[in-house]
Amino acid sequence: MDDKTDSSETCPNDLHNPFSSVPIEITVSVGKARPLIRDLLKLGKNAVLVLDRRVDDAVELYVGERLIARGQLEELAGDQHGQIAVRVTEVANLQDGL
Repeated sequence: MDDKTDSSETCPNDLHNPFSSVPIEITVSVGKARPLIRDLLKLGKNAVLVLDRRVDDAVELYVGERLIARGQLEELAGDQHGQIAVRVTEVANLQDGL
């Protein structure tokens, strides 16, 4: 992945693309768990599901099945206190599209 953190960098052709203003859903993956089915069936309120990552590890951003970026989780301050966000630290080469 190329190291880009400035979301204002756009291609000149973006202005002419009719799809550039269509919203898309981005999924942020914080980790995976592989419990046995019997353990999954025992999950209840206040259960803890251990993931394969640590709190400080990078999260992955996906559009569909395509990895588009990595970043770090952050908690916003001020009026949006408590809201989480992702600070993008790496961006995939998206020149070939999603």
